[in-house]
Amino acid sequence: MEPARQKWAARALLAVAVATMVAWLMGANLKSRISTNVLDLIPSEPGLQELNMVRSLADQDEARIILLAVRAGTASAPGAPASDILATDLARALASEPAIAQAIPLADHIPRDAIARAIFLRRLSLLLPGWLDTMKRQYDSGSKSVPWPAWLAEKAAQDLEAFLAKPEAIAAQDVVTSDPLLLVPRLANRMEGISGPGFESGQGANYSLVWALSRESPLSEGGQEPVFAAVNDAMSKVRAIDAGAELRWTGVARFAAASRARIEREVRLLNILSLCLVVGVAAACVRKIHRAIHLVPVVLGGLLGAWTVTAAAWHRVHVLVFVIGSLLAGVAVDYGFYLFLQPKLRPSEPYAERARRLVRPLLASALTTVIGFSFLLWSELPLIRQLGVFVSAGLIFALLTALLWFAQIDDSHLDTRSFIRWRPNPAGRGVRLASRLALFAGAVVALAGPWRLHWRDDIRELEIPTPDITANDSAVRSLFGDDGAKTVYLTQGASLADARDNLESFLKWHAVAYPGSKAAAVGMALPTKEQWARLPSERAALADFPGQFRLALERHGFQVESFAPFFRAWKDAAASPTQPPYEAMVRELERSLRGPLSSLVHDAPGTAWFVTIAEQGPGPDPPASTNTVTDSQLQNLNRLFLKYRISALRLSCVGLAFVGASVFVLYGIRRGARIFAIPSGACLFAFGLFGLLGITLNLFNLLGAFLGVCLSHNYAIFTAESLRRHEEPPPSIRMSSLAAASSFGVLSLSRIPVVSALGSTVAVIVIAALAITELTPLASGENTVQRPGQ
Repeated sequence: MEPARQKWAARALLAVAVATMVAWLMGANLKSRISTNVLDLIPSEPGLQELNMVRSLADQDEARIILLAVRAGTASAPGAPASDILATDLARALASEPAIAQAIPLADHIPRDAIARAIFLRRLSLLLPGWLDTMKRQYDSGSKSVPWPAWLAEKAAQDLEAFLAKPEAIAAQDVVTSDPLLLVPRLANRMEGISGPGFESGQGANYSLVWALSRESPLSEGGQEPVFAAVNDAMSKVRAIDAGAELRWTGVARFAAASRARIEREVRLLNILSLCLVVGVAAACVRKIHRAIHLVPVVLGGLLGAWTVTAAAWHRVHVLVFVIGSLLAGVAVDYGFYLFLQPKLRPSEPYAERARRLVRPLLASALTTVIGFSFLLWSELPLIRQLGVFVSAGLIFALLTALLWFAQIDDSHLDTRSFIRWRPNPAGRGVRLASRLALFAGAVVALAGPWRLHWRDDIRELEIPTPDITANDSAVRSLFGDDGAKTVYLTQGASLADARDNLESFLKWHAVAYPGSKAAAVGMALPTKEQWARLPSERAALADFPGQFRLALERHGFQVESFAPFFRAWKDAAASPTQPPYEAMVRELERSLRGPLSSLVHDAPGTAWFVTIAEQGPGPDPPASTNTVTDSQLQNLNRLFLKYRISALRLSCVGLAFVGASVFVLYGIRRGARIFAIPSGACLFAFGLFGLLGITLNLFNLLGAFLGVCLSHNYAIFTAESLRRHEEPPPSIRMSSLAAASSFGVLSLSRIPVVSALGSTVAVIVIAALAITELTPLASGENTVQRPGQ
């Protein structure tokens, strides 16, 4: 019987701690703190333009785009509306929904006409500076025998005459009298390449297309269920007109919602299954099955502490931390096993005395794991930092919970079944030979296999695959013209002025890298900031240009009077005393963009970009100096994960070095080396096995190896303590390793590839470490003495 004061003190401490943590979690609004956004797994770094741009894209208009394709029913009644009319009705119904910001049928030319009119009215501000810059370079490369205004006038008249001789000039007959410099026709010719998802206005497979924009980010709850409800409501109105109307649609919200739902299901399933397996292992190995329930509070205490500390340390925690955190069920229970299964030296030995005999190995095992995981706090990846805190806090709270829980129960010792304690006779020659052969085979795998390893990191492995939604997305995008024959580029800068300068550099590179391939961007309708600043002085130098241009037009047979609108516009622009700031001009053009065109430019403090659509397929990436990336670069951040894997490897090596140093300090060089060799050998065996099996590894296999090595120190430490006292290794080692392997084995079943990789890696290392601890004494023929009561 334990002292009453000890029991009530332990109960009071447990009750206060649990009440405090539960109260904090209930008031912390966990729902808003837990994220399923894959971008929360990776950091924002100033030097990584692809990463920062994709983070911005996820929170801006580009991620809120919804593509819808509607088709009239095949069994519709005669006189039923055609698909394009249904698309108009669908867009009108969507626009009336609170969750939808814009909805425009792509057959509607109003957005294109609006931007075309805005550019035409401001052609002498937007397009003239760039045209003058191009003409000036041609003039400077010549002999300069004719004054600049006269040369420019003659060149403009020649170009106009050549243009009007082409068939496409018929469509521009109404424009040239106001724009004889051909500023707008030149831009229109260059902008022909703007097509693709969200820009095609035709039909595919009799579908008519609608472009829409949600009000909130699809990565938030407000951008998911309300959007789904809006689409359903709008389609209900369409089906009231045509009951057989069909709809196919896609958007980031569909992927985000599916991923969130599947991950949440996995969190519940994995945690429950992991806890059940751990309790099942305990129940199978102990004599009094009902008493195995005392191990549950240890696990729950560790999980509760881990949740509380992690949620308190970060405002946003990715749900993967809690999915992977389910492994604590198989790790935290270790301390319960060690305390609950510790045999009494005498029947009346009190709990405090038994616990003191375990303090050193308990603290050593906890210390090595916590030290190792503490170094993960220096990782660049938020996920790894959060996981380091989660595991470290969980193990500390599990140890404290175990010490307090067993201090307040009357009988804190549990007998195990004979099979979990059975060991072969180490004196047997056959046993010794078989053990040595097994260790030798494991050494061959550990030494030969790692050389065959292949590594590959893919950001898409951070989420559960959704093949049905992916297939639907590809089908809908193909209706919108996304056939893979074009390449989308994003050119960024701190402001649109910087982005426009970078766009100029990119377009020059593209013309050389892909000769004959058109590249179109709304940014082409803007001058660079330098060109804009030079415009007043350029106009002053062209004071004689109007007169020279009239003469040139007469020489080429034009009736000068028909160009009166152009000369009036030129005179008005030249008479203006000041010109607006560059930023004001850019914002005015940006306000003219609606519908799909609005996604071609983005302007926000510190982040701005232009979208360029090129005719050619995938090819070499633009040089970094252009500050331009392709959409495939944004979707594939694998090279960044290579960087993080190397960083995690360095941190793991440093952490393990400190773990090894702590073992040497506690146990000396000789025993410390023997302890450290067990987890190290198990880790090499796991990598060797993966290499021989041809399994491709990733960052999370490395993280799993680090975790497995830290956990394996527990078994090595308790085995070393038993050997020091000439005892049989306690059955708690076997039960702990089986529980950990079961818990991580559950994770290996996860549909999230990286979680599965982590779980399988730790499970293999744990089993390998257990095998080494079991086989080493048998191979060496060491004899131990079993103490009474064991």
